[in-house]
Amino acid sequence: MFLDEVTLQIAGGTGGSGCVSFRREKYVAKGGPNGGDGGRGGSVFFVADAGENTLLRYRVRRVHRAESGRHGEGNHRTGKSGADLELTVPVGTQVLDQDGVHLLGDLDVHGARLEGAKGGRGGQGNARFTSSTRQAPRFAQKGEPGEERSVQLQLKLVADIGLVGFPNAGKSTLISRISAAKPEIADYPFTTLVPHLGVIDAGNFRSFVVADIPGLIEGAHEGRGLGDRFLRHVERCSALVFLVDVSELAEHGPVEALEILEREVRSYDEDLALRPRIVVASKVDVKKNDEAIEVLRSAAASRSVPFAVISAVRGDGLGKLLELMSALAFDRERKADADHA
Repeated sequence: MFLDEVTLQIAGGTGGSGCVSFRREKYVAKGGPNGGDGGRGGSVFFVADAGENTLLRYRVRRVHRAESGRHGEGNHRTGKSGADLELTVPVGTQVLDQDGVHLLGDLDVHGARLEGAKGGRGGQGNARFTSSTRQAPRFAQKGEPGEERSVQLQLKLVADIGLVGFPNAGKSTLISRISAAKPEIADYPFTTLVPHLGVIDAGNFRSFVVADIPGLIEGAHEGRGLGDRFLRHVERCSALVFLVDVSELAEHGPVEALEILEREVRSYDEDLALRPRIVVASKVDVKKNDEAIEVLRSAAASRSVPFAVISAVRGDGLGKLLELMSALAFDRERKADADHA
């Protein structure tokens, strides 16, 4: 089961209270205050872990509280601090405030940490309050409560290339042929209900990640069909592959289908529409339509974008498509290396 959005209640631990204590020792004529401070409460941290790929672990348990600090003790002994609570999340998780609008942090690399709720400060013991005019204070501070808040976790998959297309355009079959991903494949719309990631071995110890996004329909950016809930999973992709069904069974003409897909992506995010892309004529093994292929080829040429013709079932054209995809994926790496140089 895939879960990419969840609301959690998190709270830092309460700080321990300071201690009221006086020195009591045989043969010591005058004792004095020796109450220790309370320990701080633990904080709640979100930690990105590449071994996680869903927020499913938080489906049932929605309240998470860090450990409270121990109270101070006599003889100036400070209470033990509460342990921090680390909540592991998949790489690509965004933490937002309760309203789902204000971004608190974006955990987009393995090991990234974000403090979600700070632990409370421990109270001071009575030894802290002595003075020349107050030599035997009989009071101490209470520990402060930790921060408490509701947060939304939203997962945006981290992939190099996103596959975009109408339902039954052949995206799942394609990713199953070029990677070890095993999405459900069937001859009906919306077979893919959750995104899938596939790692592509490009040789020479290099690889890149492809995301199979559930099929889009017209109006997806407004929430129709599976809507923008899954469009967000292509936000981090450096390039997009538009799969267009060119068989005689296709619901839309090739150019119309391409324009609808481009419009939905642009309506969702203008920046996303500017990413490099490849136009692919798919399902050429199903009642091949040569005219539709050439019309789509011309549309790709007018946009100055690479074009490929494939049959994911038979494997036709997959070698060329992988070369095009590799070029886009590794071009991103080269640009990133140049930026850091």
